[in-house]
Amino acid sequence: MQDLHTEPRQMNIEETIVSGILSARIRPGTRLSENQLAGLFGVSRTLVREAMMRLETRGIVHVSPKRGWFVVEPSAEDAMMVYEARRIIESGLLRGMRPLTETGRSILVAHLQEEKAAMAAGNRQRLTCLMGDFHIRIAELCGNTVLIEILRDLTARTILISMLYQSDFHAAQSHHGHCRIFDAMAAGDFVKAAELSVEHLDDVETGLDLTMRPDALSELRLSLDLPPKTAPLALHLPLVKRSTTSKEF
Repeated sequence: MQDLHTEPRQMNIEETIVSGILSARIRPGTRLSENQLAGLFGVSRTLVREAMMRLETRGIVHVSPKRGWFVVEPSAEDAMMVYEARRIIESGLLRGMRPLTETGRSILVAHLQEEKAAMAAGNRQRLTCLMGDFHIRIAELCGNTVLIEILRDLTARTILISMLYQSDFHAAQSHHGHCRIFDAMAAGDFVKAAELSVEHLDDVETGLDLTMRPDALSELRLSLDLPPKTAPLALHLPLVKRSTTSKEF
């Protein structure tokens, strides 16, 4: 008979890893050791492996033969498919929403205030989390758990894409995009909100430099506390080169 605590523990492993990606603490290409995770969560390697397999079906991790589990490093093709999926899902979600309740309005207003506070504090990690979380909060207002889970996974994959293919962080522009979406929602114009959401995601995707390739030495570089791989010195850009009009999330 299966341990009654097995599934909660598996979900705890899965959601901890996804939350780590959503908050930009776990980077693409990070190795996830079965032994270490088993020790940290107090479970068997079998349970860890089952959790990893579930994450693999969600497009969050992949297994490399004889090397173990790694957080995915999305390809350019993966990035385009993720953004296409987000446009379809988020615009459809917004078009089908009911008018905001006072509670729903308050939740989004408080979230936008958190974005502003994080920008003022220059807290990039917090901003990364908040910029992705805005879209998840909209899904949560619908109360559709299937859509919430799908958007959490897509947002996590978007953050991994951002880490690989963006070199700068234009939080002010993204915050402005979120404010425009909220204003349309608050006015009850969900068709407009859907259009603004697509425009926002288009802008983010346009700002990616999908010609770049992941840094194969990123894990070792981080372990040795070496600076990130940089573009040619004349560009003065870390990691990748891209348009200055790009946005985050």
